[in-house]
Amino acid sequence: MFTSEKGVVEEWLSEFKTLPETSLSNYATNLKDKSSLVSSLYKVIQESQSELLEPVCHQLFEFYRSGEEELLQFTLQFLPELIWCYLAVSASRNVHCSGCIEALLLGIYNLEIVDKQGHSKVLSFTIPSLSKPSVYHEPSSIGSMALTESALSQHGLSKVIYSGPHPQREMLTAQNRFEVLTFLLLCYNAALTYMPSVSLQSLCQICSRICVCGYPRQQVRKYKGISSRIQVSSGFMVQMLTGIYFALYNGEWDVAQKALDDIIYRAQLELYPEPLLVANAIKASLPHGAMKSNKEGTRCIQVEVTPTSSRISRNAVTSMSIRGHRWKRHEQPDNNNDTTEVGILVIPEISVTNVSGERTGNGEKGRALGEIDAQHMQGVQETATDPRTESKGLPEIRRQKSEIQN
Repeated sequence: MFTSEKGVVEEWLSEFKTLPETSLSNYATNLKDKSSLVSSLYKVIQESQSELLEPVCHQLFEFYRSGEEELLQFTLQFLPELIWCYLAVSASRNVHCSGCIEALLLGIYNLEIVDKQGHSKVLSFTIPSLSKPSVYHEPSSIGSMALTESALSQHGLSKVIYSGPHPQREMLTAQNRFEVLTFLLLCYNAALTYMPSVSLQSLCQICSRICVCGYPRQQVRKYKGISSRIQVSSGFMVQMLTGIYFALYNGEWDVAQKALDDIIYRAQLELYPEPLLVANAIKASLPHGAMKSNKEGTRCIQVEVTPTSSRISRNAVTSMSIRGHRWKRHEQPDNNNDTTEVGILVIPEISVTNVSGERTGNGEKGRALGEIDAQHMQGVQETATDPRTESKGLPEIRRQKSEIQN
């Protein structure tokens, strides 16, 4: 760690101690723009022997319990790196080097499992019903299943998943370690939209390291440092996938895709069904070759949504289309010299949902209308009663028929 970076961290530590409470909100707003401070804090966390690690962890905890939302998010952005440092130190059995990091993780966990009144939180999640439309599906496209889901939803049988209450922890052990870390990643994923790019990169990198350390793929990834295997739980890997899925479509395509492959690799070795199911579903939904660089900014998931209004066919017959045919005929110039075309009554073929109309024969006063309304009929009758065709049309038609019979 360079002297200039150390000076930035020391200035940050002393500045917050002398900060009055009235200016805390402005301080929190301006803090996220200090990129040099963020990079220096990452280096302090990565150096387990640094003398600044303990005061940094203490101040990050003060930020988290200050009540300011932006200070809380500032602490959360370092959570993936803190989890990696703790797991790496635990795997190397050098537990005394991670005391301040463990205290910070426990402090965040104990703050998150209770509300402002000190009561235990119970998190709930309602499984979406297929009978209700969303940006991902339309009930009408599912078929008979939509009717079944609709009948169930009307009887109030929607399934709700509950999480909690969670017990408070005074120390991390091998039995409760991943219970605490999984809940912390859940809190991190709840604030993913506020996390900067450097935090998403850190998340993807630590996911890859956790999954491949101690396995042959570590040599392929060229990860140095710890070479012992890190134990993971199925629920912890599912939470990692949640963050990776977000990073894939928010500017970190390359590192997120690499982390996804490493999680699938580790889940296959551990035979964990839940991470395999989620990871393969994510991989199957990825676009092929649509995102070539992670520097193109925020991306979105493309979803085809069925329009709510019914589509009208361009060939549908309306009163306007009938009048349009009549106006075109009126606008055509009269050719009095051509006697063969003067008395011919032209009735256009009209297609109503692919059903063609039939022309009326001589002497017929009507025909089956089908799905053409009275207004359409009126337009056709007005055309048929043109004075130019009334006097010459019928004789011309009779003459043509007599010539055909002869």
